[in-house]
Amino acid sequence: MSDIAAAPHALDPALWTTDAQKILLHDIGWEQYETLLEALGDHHLRLTYDRGNLEFMTLSPEHERYKHLLRRLLEVLGEALNVPLAGLGSTTYRRADLERGLEPDECYYLSNWSRVRGKKRIDLRTDPPPDLAIEIDVTHSSLERMGIYAALEVPEVWRFDGEHLRVYRLAATGQYDLCDRSPSFPTIPIPELVRFIRQGEVEDEMSMVRALREWVGSRAAELDNDSGV
Repeated sequence: MSDIAAAPHALDPALWTTDAQKILLHDIGWEQYETLLEALGDHHLRLTYDRGNLEFMTLSPEHERYKHLLRRLLEVLGEALNVPLAGLGSTTYRRADLERGLEPDECYYLSNWSRVRGKKRIDLRTDPPPDLAIEIDVTHSSLERMGIYAALEVPEVWRFDGEHLRVYRLAATGQYDLCDRSPSFPTIPIPELVRFIRQGEVEDEMSMVRALREWVGSRAAELDNDSGV
């Protein structure tokens, strides 16, 4: 943690805004942000940086459970629907020229995987951002994370607040539109997926996985029948 000493300005309590799970620091330079990222390493915190404001958020068991269930759900959908999917977890994505950076709860490359496959580091100045990011929003960020995703040009974001799962698609305007279907999984009605999350909560994730696979298979059969296949 000694590297934090290189950014003493960031640790001045007069520049903090706090609550039980978050600390928001103001007037933090980009180099200070990068110094703190390096010093914290595998920090088990979620850091969000937006033009001088830096938020540290601790992650609750509720947050991590939903994150895990959404990850399993995406993996099952990718497998069952034969959608190529490559997860990069909570990788930090940042751009110095935009003065923005964050860590998704989960993120995935789909169509752009071939452009980053095998890379040890991803540079958003030349590499594409992940095609899909997951946000668990049970503890609301003090910063506008959707605006950061838009600035980084992440095409699709799923947000789950513990009750509702919403899918957003980046429009040509640079803003996100709320969708009733995922661009990555267009045959799946997104609100239907919440009942599988509920099942994973009250039973176990393997029961959720089996039920989801069966449901996706039945929908595929229905779609084949409707198309006359």
